[in-house]
Amino acid sequence: MQMTMLNGIRVHFALSGPSGGPGGASGDGAPDGPADGPKDGPAIVLANSLGTDLRVWDAMLPYLPAGIRLLRYDKRGHGLSECPAAPYDMATLVADAEALIDHIGLKKVLFVGLSVGGLIGQGLAAARPDLVGSLVLMDTAARIGTVPMWDERIEAINRGGIAAIEEQILSRWFSEAFRSERRDELALWRHMLCRTPEDGYLGCAYAIRDADFTEATAALSMPVLAMAGEEDGSTPPALVQATAESIAGARFALIKAAGHLPCVEQPEVTGALIADFARETGHV
Repeated sequence: MQMTMLNGIRVHFALSGPSGGPGGASGDGAPDGPADGPKDGPAIVLANSLGTDLRVWDAMLPYLPAGIRLLRYDKRGHGLSECPAAPYDMATLVADAEALIDHIGLKKVLFVGLSVGGLIGQGLAAARPDLVGSLVLMDTAARIGTVPMWDERIEAINRGGIAAIEEQILSRWFSEAFRSERRDELALWRHMLCRTPEDGYLGCAYAIRDADFTEATAALSMPVLAMAGEEDGSTPPALVQATAESIAGARFALIKAAGHLPCVEQPEVTGALIADFARETGHV
């Protein structure tokens, strides 16, 4: 774990080489090489969703290719990063990612963005194609939801906190089977969600509400892979696929038996899709 000052806040990040077994994991999870990965090697940046922190990727990491640098981070207001007062805007969230990648000294990364992380990836890819060589859009879209929908959620949180909407969020995050059969794991994600600082959650909710990358994303010329969980209630597969279809040459993959967080429910399938895409696009 590392912390650095970016754009006036301290941002928590983790930089490593992938660990062991299928696609690069060892049974004990010990890193195969230097703790921060090969200095001049290719890199994957992982940007997480609203109400989660960088641990959302943990189960998927063993299925990513060996010999590649992995950069995960907690966006502002989430995890161990500092939490300024709401609201935030998408330009600020994009600038945070840009500053972190510049701080590490990476170029032409494979940027994997989940939900709001995918919006950040789209904005960064449009603004800094020197930093983003290819893009994975996971359970996200060029525009997510409507202004009235986000205003309703923001008002509900202002009245009753995140706990007031936790059940509807968890029902969108996870498949019915996960919620009924993996209750201990569900409790972990419930706690992560509900312990997110309200300013952090609300700040990013405002940013998502006002973000629309429809034109900018359609103009992208880099390789793009979009994917969605079959049971995603936050960004339904048809919405994700429509964004993919707006980008020349982009591909779409449907992940069965998964909701909004396929990296949690189906880490092997999700990791394999990203690993194959990384090889195809020269990141391995």
